[in-house]
Amino acid sequence: MRHLIIDTDTASDDAVAILMALRAPDVTVDAITIVSGNMPVAQGSINARYTVELCQDETPVYEGCTRPLVRDVFHAHYFHGPDGMGDMGYPAPKRPAAPGHAVPELIRRFGAAPGQIELVTLGPLTNIAAALSQEPRLADWVKHCYVMGGAAWAVGNVTPAAEYNIWCDPEAARIVFHSGMAVTMIGWELCRGEAAITPDEMETIYGFATEWARFAIDCNKHALDACMNLQGDPGLGLPDPVAMAVALDPAVCPRRSKHYVEVSLDELTRGMTIVDQLAVTSTEPYRDPHWFGPRQPNVEVCWQIDARRWKELLYQTLR
Repeated sequence: MRHLIIDTDTASDDAVAILMALRAPDVTVDAITIVSGNMPVAQGSINARYTVELCQDETPVYEGCTRPLVRDVFHAHYFHGPDGMGDMGYPAPKRPAAPGHAVPELIRRFGAAPGQIELVTLGPLTNIAAALSQEPRLADWVKHCYVMGGAAWAVGNVTPAAEYNIWCDPEAARIVFHSGMAVTMIGWELCRGEAAITPDEMETIYGFATEWARFAIDCNKHALDACMNLQGDPGLGLPDPVAMAVALDPAVCPRRSKHYVEVSLDELTRGMTIVDQLAVTSTEPYRDPHWFGPRQPNVEVCWQIDARRWKELLYQTLR
């Protein structure tokens, strides 16, 4: 049995990713930690706890950092709706958030079982960076970290250069990427094109006639409108569930490689994940003063997913 901790800014696609992990037969989700991002922490906590109860589970949900390390707060109500769940009017969860702050809880849990728990991050990396700043050994304690964030191909969804999660707190992302933690970056662009859930496929999911299937599509109705009308996609893009699929089944990502990845803090390209695909910063003669080379690979990058395999994994979860 694999053990996961999920760090999330729970909105609609995060909720589906949480559902996938909770319903995976070979996974135990030890805890869920909430960070400011798509939603304020309080609303993200409500959404996560509702999803946990929908799955008839009792995974504790800890509330964490309410703002980025340096930047101003910016939420994604425009994409996910005011409550982050498509304004479906879901009832309030019955259980409260777990006592204590997410950051010391992350340190405690990974420190108690070094090398045994994997981490999946679905939002800005503020909680993880704060934990690393307090306890640098966390980088070694995490068995592996799967980051839904960035864009390997430099196509942004909040600016031309940057993906939302990294853009929200680029200082935090830089800390995590350079911590020595084993990190796999699953960029948001991998949910697009043939990986998007088409209208016909949404009808197939509705046809499963389970409460999980209805929930997965209904809570994403606001996001579907944004995907098709703001981004021009052919259907519903689900970046967090795609990242969770890669974490649950490595074969979903058949093409991956390790590179030096830097996070831009410049205003024009804030949050851009700069992937040194050709290893130009790893060679000894490289002496650009802006890079202070040479640089060694620090992040495994997913370049492509198997769309059929990803969708079948989603279907298995929702049946």
